[in-house]
Amino acid sequence: MNLAEPLTRSVEDYLKAIYRISRGSHPASTSQIADLLGLSAASVSGMIRRLSEQGLLEHVPYKGVALTAEGRRIALRMLRRHRVLEAYLVEFLGYSWDTVHDEAERLEHAVSDLLIERMASVLGNPRFDPHGDPIPATDGSMDELAYTPLSELPPGEVAEVRRVDTSQAERLRYLEQAGLKPGARVTVLDRQPFEGPITIRIGATKQVIGPELAGQVLCVRVGER
Repeated sequence: MNLAEPLTRSVEDYLKAIYRISRGSHPASTSQIADLLGLSAASVSGMIRRLSEQGLLEHVPYKGVALTAEGRRIALRMLRRHRVLEAYLVEFLGYSWDTVHDEAERLEHAVSDLLIERMASVLGNPRFDPHGDPIPATDGSMDELAYTPLSELPPGEVAEVRRVDTSQAERLRYLEQAGLKPGARVTVLDRQPFEGPITIRIGATKQVIGPELAGQVLCVRVGER
C-alpha cells in the first residue's frame, strides 16, 4: 500500500492499538497487540511485517515493535478523532459515557478531519474526553499526565478522580453508580492486605471497590496540580 492512498480501517486500528500499549514510547509485543485487538498472533505478525514495510513500524530487537514518526502521527490523529467524537456525542447527542466508545470506534474511520475540527471548535476545543483521556492537539502533541491509581492510595488519602482507564461498558456503568467519574473527590478509608478490597468515601457514601477496578481509576492527590 502506498501511504498516499487512504489507510484502511485495519491499519488505523493497529497503529492506535500499538500507541495505546506503548503509551507512545515503549515497544509493543505481538501477544499484547493480539490480545488488545482480539486477533491471532499469526495475523498480527503478518500485519506487523506489512506496516514495517510501509515505514509505520520499526522492530526493537527482543522487545517488539515501536511506531515510527509517521506511524505515531497517524495514531495520534486517530486518537484525536475518537476522543473528539466521544466528547461531541456525549455533549450534544445525549450518549452516556458507557455507550459512546463503540459509536466513536465506528465513526472515527469515516469522518473527515474538517468535521472533527468543527466539532472540536463547537465544544470549545476540550483537552479531555468524557473518560478523562487527553485529546491530542491538531499538531499531534499530547500531554500524558502522571496520575496515581486509586488502588495505590494509602488509607487517609484524599484524591480527585481525573481519568478512568477502561472502555468496558459494564465497568463504566458500575463506576458511575459508585460516583467514580472524573471530578469526583474520594477519601480512602481502608485497604485490606494481599490485594484485598478497598473502602472509600465519596461525599457521605461509603463504597467498597476491588483492587483491579480501582487500578483503572486514576487520581491526583488533593493539593497536587
